[in-house]
Order: sequence, then structure tokens, then C-alpha cells
Amino acid sequence: MEMHHKILQCVVAMLLASPCFLQAVETPAPQAIDRATLDAWSAPYRGWHYQPDHVIPASPNIPGHEGFKSTDAPCIYQISGQPDKWFMSFIAFNGKGYNSFVAESTDLLHWGNYRLAMGFGPAGGFDAGGCVIGAFLYESYDVKAPRLLKKRDGKYWTLYGCYPRQGGYELRPGYEGVAGSDDGLTWQRAKNAPILAVQDADCAAWEKDCIYQPWLVEHQGRFYNFYNAARGGHEQTGLAFSADLLDWQRHPANPVLGTRPGGFDADFASDPKVYRDGDHWTMLYFGVGKGGAHIMAAFSRDLLQWTAHPEPIYKAGGNPSGLDKQFAHKIALVFNPKNDTFYLYYCACGNKGRGIGLITSKPLAP
Repeated sequence: MEMHHKILQCVVAMLLASPCFLQAVETPAPQAIDRATLDAWSAPYRGWHYQPDHVIPASPNIPGHEGFKSTDAPCIYQISGQPDKWFMSFIAFNGKGYNSFVAESTDLLHWGNYRLAMGFGPAGGFDAGGCVIGAFLYESYDVKAPRLLKKRDGKYWTLYGCYPRQGGYELRPGYEGVAGSDDGLTWQRAKNAPILAVQDADCAAWEKDCIYQPWLVEHQGRFYNFYNAARGGHEQTGLAFSADLLDWQRHPANPVLGTRPGGFDADFASDPKVYRDGDHWTMLYFGVGKGGAHIMAAFSRDLLQWTAHPEPIYKAGGNPSGLDKQFAHKIALVFNPKNDTFYLYYCACGNKGRGIGLITSKPLAP
């Protein structure tokens, strides 16, 4: 009996020493956010000004990769020592699967110098069907901070979504991996196994069919992975925790952001991007419902419990040029202190195909 007691003490001590376990069990009571607060917190992300054309076209003609089209999933970052240059990761599709590419800009409007960032994984691997980078480790997640990549253990880091099979568009099941980079431009696997998979013991029913895109946040020494996943034709958003970027544990209260019957996110609540926003956290995501894909906002005081505003911050079809008549989704937000303006990049699908669109919080100078 004494031996059993000592073993139990050891097990409890090990669990309590785990940051992931602590994060999972220390979930406070739900904190309701009233409609007036939702309105106030979402106000800075309404009233956009349009660019009439894609900033990265549907057929970007990438040197050596001319067959890749239908650009998607933008994400903005900067690299230390290059304060006047921004980089955008994005993906394109060649009929077999996704590859990730990178573009650069000095004004956040004109983008060029396209090159491969991360291609297909090795044959038979969990990422053989293509990789979608864009969940970078940043120095700061403040909504107005520079999107500066942070080094850890001598390298830059990103989480990525991926697929094991080639031959179609997002062939299920999807997984997530982790990659590193020496220069912030080309990326390689940092772990030869997925960090999230549908075969995991803690994979729940709501995410059992496919796991999609991650978003990484570092806060108080812990890593948070906000990700969307599917069961059937519905996608919702979950959360996982890590102490080292390599091993992850799902939040037991998943999904943290669900679909809402009859709402603008009735079918999808997907592709979350989370930023520190004063005394709270803002999540921009896309919802599918009411005939389109729309850009939505949700809010939290603790990164765990989220309340979504019922109205989109930007509806599909908002651009009078028809650029996003079908879908407006998969965003990247960055603040430019030079003109005190938010730039919101998104996948705009409409009369010019699937490309990267841009809306801004102020009109840009001609």
C-alpha cells in the first residue's frame, strides 16, 4: 500500500509539472462578453477601403513553378535587420497539391520576387501532398506590433498544415507539422511526424475527418495552436498547447469556437488568426453561412473562452469590383505605422479567380 501511495504521488507530481496539463485544467469559469463590448472591440476592424485588383494574382507565374495557380492563405512577416521590407507567405495549387511560396514588398501594396518556401514533403510522408506554412513564431503578437520573426534555438519556426496524398484539392485527412528555417525564406521539417493528426488519442469527434491550418501564439512561456478541423462538411476551431513547439496536447474543452446555426458561420468557423489587442485578444476567422464565406471576429480575455460577434467585419461581395463576389476568407492582418493603417490581406474569390486581395482601414494615397 505504501508503494502504491508513493507511485501515485510521483504521477501527480509529473502531471503538475507539465505546462500543458496545467493549461488544460486551469480553465476558469466562462466570462461572458456582452454585445456592447463586442461592438466596441470589433469597431476598429470595420469600414474598409478596397483595392480593385488582387495584389497577388490567381496566376502569379512563379519562376520554375508556372503551373501553380489559385493563390491563397496569405501571412505577413518581417525579418530582423530588414525594417523596410515585408514578406508574405502564400500557397498555390498545381492540380496535385499545395506548395508554399514567399513574396516581398517595401510598401505592403506591390509584391514580387516570388520563390518557393516549402514544397511537397517526401513520398509516403504525412506532408507528401503539400505544405501550407503561415503560423509563424513572432517576437510579439500585439495587433499593432511588427510581424517580426523570432528565433528559438537558433532558427525561425512555423507550424504548417499539410496533406499526405497528391492528386486533388485538400485530400483528407489533413495533418499539421512544424518547420524551421535559417533565413526565414525557405523552410524544412523540424519533426518527422505530425504534431496533430486524426489518429491521435486525444483527437475528438468534431475533428476526426480532417485537420487544417494552425495559428501559433506564444504567451507567458507557453505555446498555443489555434486550428480548424472538420467532421463531414462542418469546420470548427480548436486549441492545443505545447511547451516546446514539438509535442502538443489538445484543450479538453474544444472546440473553442463553434459554428452557429443560421449564422454567418453556420457551416464553418475556420482559419483563426489571434492577436493581443489592448486588454483582450482578438481572433479574426472566416465563417461560411448565408450564401458566402465572410470575415468574422471573436474575442477573449484569457485565450481560452471566446465570444464571436454575430455580424461579419467584412462580407463576401463587399468589393464593388466583384473581386470577392464568391468568397472573402483566410486573412492576414498587419499594421503599418508609417501611415497609421491596418492592411488586411485575404483570399478573394470572384470575377478574377482565386487570388490575394487587400482592404485597408484608411484609403491609400494614389
